[in-house]
Amino acid sequence: MPTLPYSTTIATGDIATAPSVKTTPAREGALRLLYIDNLRWVMIMLVLSMHAAVTYSHLGSWYFMEDTKVSLPETFTFATYQVFLQSFFMGFLFFIAGYFVPKAYDTKGPAKFLKDRAFRLGLPLLFFVFLLQPISVYCIFLFDKQAPWNNFGELYGRYIQKGWWMGGTGPLWFCEALLIFCLVYTLFRMLDRRFGAARLFDQLKTKFPGRRSIWIFIALITVASFLVRIPWPNGTNFYNLQFCYFSQYIFFFSAGILAYRSDWLKKFPVATGRYWGRVAIIGGLILWIGGIFLGGALKGDLTPYRGGIHWQSLVDCLRDQVSGVGISLFLLTWFRERFNHQGRLARFFSANAFSVYVSHTPVLIVLSKIMIGLHWPLLLKFLLLTVLTILVTYTLSAGLLRRIPLLKNIL
Repeated sequence: MPTLPYSTTIATGDIATAPSVKTTPAREGALRLLYIDNLRWVMIMLVLSMHAAVTYSHLGSWYFMEDTKVSLPETFTFATYQVFLQSFFMGFLFFIAGYFVPKAYDTKGPAKFLKDRAFRLGLPLLFFVFLLQPISVYCIFLFDKQAPWNNFGELYGRYIQKGWWMGGTGPLWFCEALLIFCLVYTLFRMLDRRFGAARLFDQLKTKFPGRRSIWIFIALITVASFLVRIPWPNGTNFYNLQFCYFSQYIFFFSAGILAYRSDWLKKFPVATGRYWGRVAIIGGLILWIGGIFLGGALKGDLTPYRGGIHWQSLVDCLRDQVSGVGISLFLLTWFRERFNHQGRLARFFSANAFSVYVSHTPVLIVLSKIMIGLHWPLLLKFLLLTVLTILVTYTLSAGLLRRIPLLKNIL
């Protein structure tokens, strides 16, 4: 949710860009994580596609949503895509983050570890909050004749004076959350110096979990998500942090730590990944479609799905985790076996991925405003907006942002 050494990873900042050669047995040790780099930039492109989808589906929260009528088939298509994507893409980035955290901490120690995280995550967060967020808000009214302010300076003054900046993290909420996770991890590790408590978790090495263990993992996240969504239902946020999803993020981050200590990524059987891929799609669709037809969604009553003590919320939480865990496990093995190499294009995508994540918000808003007059079916407009946003943001990143001295080391 960077490109120089320690900066190709949005999740942690601890894996350098590897050379563009295919994996061979002699170089397997050096290149075995190229597939993680590839997974990362694919996830970031999916983030862009999610925000493009919300622009036209009106399902979710985004800066600008085009005022248009969405048909029932379009709503169902958008909703299906978005709920399955939401089930795994951000949790997956937290898993990757957790995987690289123990090695970084072991190498640097608590002080340097936190200093590095503050630099790699905190500075991009501040860059977005105090520059890109007000620019993004300004872009919402870019082509409107009647804006709530006369110029950017007036908007920025209100943004600071009224405290709007405190919730102005936009997509960089990921960096904020990851900073908090890393701080908690550091405090937990420091307990080991006095009580030895951290070894119980952080140095635990286990064999790769079997199906029963993974189902228990899914059940635990489901229950935790259901309980969290009673006070914080889906659609609510606290200064742009949507707690309704954080149970998965915490569990995935922790699973990443265990995966590193136990070397799960190399041990993960291909057949297991395929099994969980089938579970994710078949089980997820059954829970998704069954919940729609039996839970009152067709009558327009979506409140029970968002949270509270409702069976619809529990089923939705279960569907989230069945899909999220299953798709994540499938992608790990698929990319490891098929995409553990990088050519020139993949290196380019990987090198600019974090910069694209940070900067895509105003670009997507401006492009969607320009496309208002394009009278295409919404699904086609969504695809076009996604592709254009990817092209423009990558061009902006490589051609401008990462050439600016103050930005090139943090993006």
